[in-house]
Amino acid sequence: ALPISIEYIDGDWSVRLGRFMQPLEPNGLQLDTRIFEHYGDMLELEHGYTVFENAGKVRLLLWRNHAHMGAFSDALRLADQTGGPPDVGQVRREHAKLGAGVSLEQKVGESLGLYARADWADDKTESYAFTEVGRSASVGAILKGNYWHRGKDSLGFAMALNGLSERHQAYLARGGLGGFLGDGALRYGPEQVCELFYSFALERHLFISPDFQYIRHPGYNRDRGPARFYGVRVHAQF
Repeated sequence: ALPISIEYIDGDWSVRLGRFMQPLEPNGLQLDTRIFEHYGDMLELEHGYTVFENAGKVRLLLWRNHAHMGAFSDALRLADQTGGPPDVGQVRREHAKLGAGVSLEQKVGESLGLYARADWADDKTESYAFTEVGRSASVGAILKGNYWHRGKDSLGFAMALNGLSERHQAYLARGGLGGFLGDGALRYGPEQVCELFYSFALERHLFISPDFQYIRHPGYNRDRGPARFYGVRVHAQF
């Protein structure tokens, strides 16, 4: 079975609808081809607009994943009966996971672009094919280098705030493990992320971008971090 997607465009409005395959196991590489049993459904609405001759877009995303996965409440109940830390791997069954997101992109003049995004998931079950985030909000900007006579360069900055549901917090606090989280305890704090990069256009088809990220409460734990990451991206076009 193959993924199915449909897009309809009418002027400034666009609608996209799709059904996609899920992994056989949480965050696994092999896909589950039973697309009518285990799947991810997505609906996106997009509207383009203009404010003072500056183009912008707003998008609404709704999604529903159906798969064989464990619920945090089931894992906690089983741990109460048996002792030891909770384990979602022991309570996997058919579940549906729901989520929604809204994003805004706005051009300001010839050099500045802004964006804002907010996402929400019910976060009742283990993360199946994405990072462990239950709620997220982010804002950012990209400024082209026209002001300093480097029109192909760009300077970017973004901030994000990520959180978990109370059930997910309780699961980790009891020693539960996820695909990316869990160290035996949790003093919960929302992840706070800042990122800054500069993209150098060395020539027409080659860009090098030094990048810095700063994360408070990595893994949603106030006892961890802050963490600092330094990196370099290279983009070449042929």
